[in-house]
Amino acid sequence: MPDAGLRCKIRNLKTLAVQNANETEKTVRKAAQYVRMSTEHQRYSTENQAAAIAKYAEERGYEIVRTYSDAGKSGLRIQGRHGLSEMLRDIERGGTTYQTVLVYDVSRWGRFQDADESAYYEFLCRKAGIAVEYCAEQFENDGSLMSTLAKTLKRTMAGEYSRELSKKVFAGQARLIEMDFRQGGAPGFGLRRMLVDEDGVQKGLLDRGEHKSIQTDRVILVPGPSDEVAIVRQIFELFVSDRKSEAEICATLNKQGVVTDLGRSWSTGVVRQILTKEKYIGNIVWNRSSFKLKQNHVRNLPEHWVRAVGVFDAIVPIQQFEAAAEIIAARSQKYGVLKWCPGAESNHRHEDFQANK
Repeated sequence: MPDAGLRCKIRNLKTLAVQNANETEKTVRKAAQYVRMSTEHQRYSTENQAAAIAKYAEERGYEIVRTYSDAGKSGLRIQGRHGLSEMLRDIERGGTTYQTVLVYDVSRWGRFQDADESAYYEFLCRKAGIAVEYCAEQFENDGSLMSTLAKTLKRTMAGEYSRELSKKVFAGQARLIEMDFRQGGAPGFGLRRMLVDEDGVQKGLLDRGEHKSIQTDRVILVPGPSDEVAIVRQIFELFVSDRKSEAEICATLNKQGVVTDLGRSWSTGVVRQILTKEKYIGNIVWNRSSFKLKQNHVRNLPEHWVRAVGVFDAIVPIQQFEAAAEIIAARSQKYGVLKWCPGAESNHRHEDFQANK
């Protein structure tokens, strides 16, 4: 049996160990992490962010107890970012188990076009007593003058990056349109999307929901099944030659048991789309509307559209399409509707046809 002195030393060591454990527990601070990835670059994957945040947390004595994530979400606005929205709601309600939010860098918090919006969401956290720390930035988010200046500059640079990227993407897409390639969207009734390689060799039709998997591949439009092509021609014939209205054409098609490319009954709006879309005469028209930087939906004037003329086989003759456009334009003018809406595609393309004859 150990003597009294030895037993006393053992008790003191155990007590010291417990005290050290308690001190260690006190120094570990609880934190949440917020990660976001759009599609702009793999280096910003949520896994890479989480790994960098974990290293930062270990060095600073943080224990990550909650993760908020927005995978595949743009940082341009808060709408659609359920992870960030949920975090802000939790913080504003109070009672969170963490006192700090760890974020990889300022751009992951957001690429808001107004830097004050980014600052506002951080202010909501700070107001509730929750600090925000950016793990990969070269400044401490401590409220100092230099920190505030650096953070404001970073927020502005994050927004500017998106603006510059938007311009480059637009220019690239416009160039592809001019090279006769399709840029997104459903083909429409009577048409199909054909996948081609970089040399223009056809690789096969793409079904609804399918996308190209090779970066150098492109998509073009081609006429669809013969029965759908016949229906498109019937629509133009009924409208131009028989002077049937969209409602009457719609009723005729539904009576015949014909369904749209979505498997639905026909409506006057769908009939109108077929009568006004230049793709049925082999043209591609792009940028009729825009949603740049996810700010506002804008209907662009015809002079801002990007058009490629005669890039694939037409389903209906140009003369018949022109006749339909004149009927729609006359009717629109009669009822006080702007001539370029909704038959806009037809009103500013006659010069293109003449130039390419």
